[in-house]
Amino acid sequence: MAFDIDMIKSVYSKVAERVDAAREITGKPLTLAEKILYSHLWDGKTDKAFVRGKDYVDFAPDRIACQDATAQMALLQFMQAGKKEVAVPTTVHCDHLIQAKQGAQKDLKRANETSNEVFDFLESVSNKYGIGFWKPGAGIIHQVVLENYAFPGGMMIGTDSHTVNAGGLGMVAIGVGGADAVDVMAGMPWELKFPKLIGVKLTGELNGWTASKDVILKVAGILTVKGGTGAIVEYFGPGAKNLSATGKGTICNMGAEIGATTSTFGYDESMERFLRATDRADVADAANEIKEYLTGDDEVYANPEQYFDEVIEINLSELRPHLNGPFTPDLATPVGELGEKAAKNDWPIKVDWGLIGSCTNSSYEDLSRAASIAQQAIDKKLKPKSDFGINPGSEQIRYTAERDGLLEVFENLGATVFTNACGPCIGQWDRSDRKGEEKNTIVHSFNRNFSKRADGNPNTHAFVGSPEMVAAIAISGRLDFDPLNDTLLNEDGEEVKLDVPVGLELPTKGFAVEENGYLAPTEDGSSVEVIVASDSERLELLTPFVPIKDSELKEVKLLIKAFGKCTTDHISMAGPWLRYRGHLDNISNNCLIGAVNAYNKKTNFVKSQLTGEYGGVPDTQREYKAKGIKTIVVGDHNYGEGSSREHAAMEPRHLGVAAVLVKSFARIHETNLKKQGMLGLTFANENDYDLIQEDDTFSFLDIEEFAPDKPLTIEVTHADGSKDTIMANHTYNDAQIAWYREGSALNLIKKQNA
Repeated sequence: MAFDIDMIKSVYSKVAERVDAAREITGKPLTLAEKILYSHLWDGKTDKAFVRGKDYVDFAPDRIACQDATAQMALLQFMQAGKKEVAVPTTVHCDHLIQAKQGAQKDLKRANETSNEVFDFLESVSNKYGIGFWKPGAGIIHQVVLENYAFPGGMMIGTDSHTVNAGGLGMVAIGVGGADAVDVMAGMPWELKFPKLIGVKLTGELNGWTASKDVILKVAGILTVKGGTGAIVEYFGPGAKNLSATGKGTICNMGAEIGATTSTFGYDESMERFLRATDRADVADAANEIKEYLTGDDEVYANPEQYFDEVIEINLSELRPHLNGPFTPDLATPVGELGEKAAKNDWPIKVDWGLIGSCTNSSYEDLSRAASIAQQAIDKKLKPKSDFGINPGSEQIRYTAERDGLLEVFENLGATVFTNACGPCIGQWDRSDRKGEEKNTIVHSFNRNFSKRADGNPNTHAFVGSPEMVAAIAISGRLDFDPLNDTLLNEDGEEVKLDVPVGLELPTKGFAVEENGYLAPTEDGSSVEVIVASDSERLELLTPFVPIKDSELKEVKLLIKAFGKCTTDHISMAGPWLRYRGHLDNISNNCLIGAVNAYNKKTNFVKSQLTGEYGGVPDTQREYKAKGIKTIVVGDHNYGEGSSREHAAMEPRHLGVAAVLVKSFARIHETNLKKQGMLGLTFANENDYDLIQEDDTFSFLDIEEFAPDKPLTIEVTHADGSKDTIMANHTYNDAQIAWYREGSALNLIKKQNA
């Protein structure tokens, strides 16, 4: 039986009435995304047709999911909200703090020893406030959610950008910062700008070496890392129905890499099969009773150009396998064309590692298809030229795969099976074969491949592909290997060709698990004590942010002008820094250390206007803070792309940065800045970015008149005394300006609760 079945049935009981009302008020057929959005309005009243990309709307999500790295700050904030328990079903999943090194058993033991303080904190807070807790080793958050909590037609938010994975079961699941989650935990509405809609029509059927992963790799190449910003991507068409539920999850998962608010698919038979296979027949039965409300209307899919803001069509029968990268997940190249491109760009051809797993591709189907390639290598006497690492998605997947012999196949090939956790995908990888910054290439089935992400080496060229393609290329040891056409030389000196991968959508003997790692909270947590040691390096109780005074914005100094791509990984690195995610002051020592200084093209090396000397970004900023001087960060397009980590907003705020002025923002990061009481602004004329000089001082001339739809005027004074006046746009509404004036959204929640 499903978790929270009564909640799901309650949601379903209201869908028909609310969707019918939305059709009437909008005067048109509805997409699936619109049906879910209109059926989750905070007040339950469908009395207005919202304008896409313009209207801010209050929603009532059904549930929340948090991973251990982001849950720390989210729960530290919730502890200040003055509530006895969470208002909606919430779970915490311990998957980020486990480093991949020696193998599952040893790595998990080490994680429980080194991070026990954090795990104990999360378990106790969960127990106190009615939150479900998934122990270390239980699995990667998004696979566990897909197997246990996701349901067609539901709305979920999660403190991880890949929460969108649950779209594989027909949800609108959206990644947010912890402050957004706190709003919903505290029983308040969750605000989102009503998204635009991108329709992707899939025809044909996957065949040969092409996998579900190749759909989103192709889409990423079309839309780029910012093409989906502010939009929900809805997949439909006969090709969509031919995909498995976990394949749909893979596609939705990596929608985060195109900046999409979320991605989703309409309810179909593959979702029903997955629900029943994961012991949720009750959800499938309930969904079947209203299934016409759990997908887009027929008229929408028949004439998509009339109902979506943009439409893309992909024929799965003609789609070729892809590898995307390096250094960005939208640089799409069909397999077979990489050799020429690599030679032109001086990318290393030799592949050192093939990594299979992550929240994007760690299902039973993924492992079975990759294992079919691994078994061929054994049978055809091929010795892999690259090292292998495997991360199963959950304990249920691991146990079932072990029972069915899949893991043994990988181990026979010499692979290391890591813990059911994120591992190398998020930089939690103690890579033994590399030291320093040696140039090298890896291939993986993950979602992101930013510089330094997997192993901390800026010269690791990471390429993203399907698990079966990763397996094939790792066996060959060459980036330019094309398994569709190329042969390999085996140990007997014979030329052999890999056959097309085969796999199972679902295990024929069903899923099995002995201990899934779930701990239910006590019914009354009022007596549960949450302890945070005053001398802890890893946890720190939060001190409320003080509102930024208008007078403090008259002589603002430039901290850094970031050049080019500046993701949340650049602003607040993961890897070894994950240990400080619950200690704001300590983790602030990584603030913007990965951002490239536009004036010298170096990282973590900026000029102090106090001394004229160069130093690290956090050190320089702390000097400004000690003198009571506010600063500003200037950036390029899609600033804050990547993870939902609100630390990328909280760290600058904590250190005294008042404003971030960029050409454009990634959605989650812009919201996180607003939530923490900062100014997130965009150049009205993006060419004004070029006017900013290293010794500039900024004065916000009309900040006293800060209001919706009113640009701010900034006077920029250069070192020679000359001045430029630039206009800065913003998207703050009245409620968000109230967050700013109170110092943070959390301050406002506390004030209202008081």
